[in-house]
Amino acid sequence: VLEETETLKALARDARDGVTGTIRLGATPTLGPYLLPHVMRRLHAAYPELKVVIRDAPPAILQGELMSGQQDLILTQLPVLSGDLEAMRLFREPLKLAMALDHPLAGQDIIRDSDLAGLDVLSLSDAYRLHTQVAALCDEVGATLRRDYEGTSLDALRQMTALNMGVSFLPALYVRSEVLRGAGDVVIKPFRSGRVTRSIGLAWRRRSTHLRMIHHFGAILSEVLRETFSGHVMLEV
Repeated sequence: VLEETETLKALARDARDGVTGTIRLGATPTLGPYLLPHVMRRLHAAYPELKVVIRDAPPAILQGELMSGQQDLILTQLPVLSGDLEAMRLFREPLKLAMALDHPLAGQDIIRDSDLAGLDVLSLSDAYRLHTQVAALCDEVGATLRRDYEGTSLDALRQMTALNMGVSFLPALYVRSEVLRGAGDVVIKPFRSGRVTRSIGLAWRRRSTHLRMIHHFGAILSEVLRETFSGHVMLEV
């Protein structure tokens, strides 16, 4: 009853004042830094009275905070497994194969599943859904997931890869931002013609008091994806 009362109050305020107030947005650090700066500039231009408080945290933590009311909205790898949450699928992001400059596979144009058999693969910790996805892929191709060296960030993962401690799978938007335009300390190869992807979307509580703003945010995010990142991800909206 209290949630429904707050929803009615929020709708009344929006109708009277337009989009104002504060929204708390959680974002996985494997995505937020490479996408949100483009989104926030446009959001601020469209809704200058809106304040957005952003927090980076692994997906498992973000979903818990969303359920408890600490976050209003999260940008995360899907799925989110709760009947109390709703989600908007935004895009599928290819995972690129990264290896050291002097890795034996670095000179190959095409990397096959059989090329990964027996290789060490680095990943983030199991606090990230990306870990589960990479672990399943390792089982599929016969590679070995290294559990003694788990990255705490994509930068750490890339740096361990550059030291030839194993190969890794890096999300396309990270590669665009930090590898192709920056360090150049690893070789990036496509894998399975870009068909290995992770699904990204927005999630919120079904009884959220910010439904109108959430849909505005989703619309702006979709515009940015179409205009800036359509060559790097597969849109689902």
